[in-house]
Amino acid sequence: MLLQVKNLRSSYGSLEVIRGVSLHVGRGEIVGLLGANGAGKTSLLKSIVGLLPPRQGDIFIDGRPTRGQPAWRSISSSTVLVPEGKLIFADLTVRENLLIGGYHNPDRLLQLEIVSDRFPRLRERMHQMGGTLSGGEQQMLALGRALMARPRLLLLDEPSLGLAPLLVKEVFNEIRKLHELGVTILLVEQNVAATLQIADRAYVMETGEIILEGEAAELLHNPEVKRAYLGSTGREE
Repeated sequence: MLLQVKNLRSSYGSLEVIRGVSLHVGRGEIVGLLGANGAGKTSLLKSIVGLLPPRQGDIFIDGRPTRGQPAWRSISSSTVLVPEGKLIFADLTVRENLLIGGYHNPDRLLQLEIVSDRFPRLRERMHQMGGTLSGGEQQMLALGRALMARPRLLLLDEPSLGLAPLLVKEVFNEIRKLHELGVTILLVEQNVAATLQIADRAYVMETGEIILEGEAAELLHNPEVKRAYLGSTGREE
């Protein structure tokens, strides 16, 4: 098991946002983490990488406990978070953004070539300022920057947020390709249908708790999931 989270609780001050969450992600899986705004999905990702230190529970990455470690340590355990909103460095070039992602990678120049081959559009814009890229290109840059660290576990927070439908399809195609390269992925998304079409399994969160889990194909046809997230009652008319 690459990632194990056991009975995790996290708070912002007195406000508890993660309430006893347990989940796991096996090597080579894509696992979806679904739920409405405010369900706690982003807070859970931040807790996993140490940006929001949990106050209770355990986190294991590749069998090693990581709870309580500073956020920068997540890179050393080959765990990388691509945050919501991309958060690229707008005033740096594409190349500079990528090299920052590979800061801890002694082979970052070699990895830069690998990432450039993976994202030809980034190679074409290598000396362009990050802030001048389109929304879709910025998302590709955020994914490429994450790959510079050679992650085994990639945490993606709303990668399709704010993108046009055609670009959403492109982003999900890239996620699928990253998975084919051997990267394990925990994917937070509000695009439930697209997520369940590429995921192996998924969890559904509500008010800081896991309320549903299962194989992606089963959840895609689950009446409760259809009613809440897919705009359907799940009943035959």
